[in-house]
Amino acid sequence: MKVMNGLKAFALVSALGVLSAPQSLGAAEKLSMSNAPESALTNELSVLFAQEREAMTSAGAQTVAEILANYRPKSKPTPPVAVEYTKPYLAQLPKASGGEAWACLSEALYFEARGESVKGQFAVAEVILNRVSSPAFPDTVCGVVNQGTGKKYQCQFTYTCDGHAEAIHEPKAYTRVGKVARLMLDGAPRRLTEGATHYHTTAVNPRWARKFPRTAQIGVHFFYKMPRA
Repeated sequence: MKVMNGLKAFALVSALGVLSAPQSLGAAEKLSMSNAPESALTNELSVLFAQEREAMTSAGAQTVAEILANYRPKSKPTPPVAVEYTKPYLAQLPKASGGEAWACLSEALYFEARGESVKGQFAVAEVILNRVSSPAFPDTVCGVVNQGTGKKYQCQFTYTCDGHAEAIHEPKAYTRVGKVARLMLDGAPRRLTEGATHYHTTAVNPRWARKFPRTAQIGVHFFYKMPRA
């Protein structure tokens, strides 16, 4: 067998403790708190290590291989991204960039919400990401944004199927929504729309809005959740 590094060895010892649990310690092996505690602790650790070595030795090669193959180091939890829904807050952030998901989300925010307040832009981003998280919609940002595109005015986000080219004429607005998209993709909290998956402007009144529970109004948008089946 190849020499295991320290982390894998520790994981192996821990896992093998399930396969070969240590036996009860004898009287001579129990830690005595009355005399020489350092020496007694050393003796107990020696006993434990001996039991672990025995467990490792008794485990077959196949068992060891399976344990190592399934070992995944525990990662530290990522702290939540803190945001402020203000233009000054966004202005002090560096210009954002990213891959395909970022490009699709930034584009959607530009065409759907660039005239909204910063809070309203975050709210629209929430809806898109809530859809990504829902089994009722595609599981990627670009899939959600482009769902139904192909037939005029039969898509989920009208700008993708209205027959007009998606041209960016306001670079400052695009830079701002790009920062919103970056923050949301990096884990900013979705706390504005209470899990909304739909929205529409106050200028229209779609039929589905009569059946969907409304969760919020932010700027010129109403936000809704899908009704429970």
